Amino acid sequence: MSPLISRLGIVLLLLGLVMACQRRNPDAPPTTNRLYSAMLDGLLKKSVPFVSVAQLKAQPAPVLLDTRSAREFAVSHLRGARWVGYDSFSLAEMQNLPKNTPIVVYCSVGARSEKIGAQLQQAGYAHVRNLYGGIFEWVNEGNPVFTAANQPTDRVHAYSPAWSIWLQRGQPVYK
Repeated sequence: MSPLISRLGIVLLLLGLVMACQRRNPDAPPTTNRLYSAMLDGLLKKSVPFVSVAQLKAQPAPVLLDTRSAREFAVSHLRGARWVGYDSFSLAEMQNLPKNTPIVVYCSVGARSEKIGAQLQQAGYAHVRNLYGGIFEWVNEGNPVFTAANQPTDRVHAYSPAWSIWLQRGQPVYK
């Protein structure tokens, strides 16, 4: 691991510790790790309502939109998720989706998906939720993820070694 990545990981950990001392957002669902929750509370703008892992599992089949890169999606994703990307996201691809459809957006931790969710809301989609903690929290809570071939896997694209500190379960992948 390069010294820069190690330093970045330490900075992220310290940021999480500092934020853990601050007051927690009462609208945010809990996660499996208090420091992870604190980091998320500082990172996310709360522009899109959250859905917890437990709430998502209880919902009757919302449309799941994965806002990560195609490479991340290919490693693993939530069953039935539709890849929409982040850098390549286009509202035109959503035109066949009725505006009243329940939609849950997700990414690694929730930052990219929050931005895509906000675009969907601005376009008139009324029932958009952001998975709090993203695929990391989904896996941290022991839920399955699937490969591009729809096979179960324990591999999760962790975005980078620095971000992988928030992935408590699963095998992190970076390529």
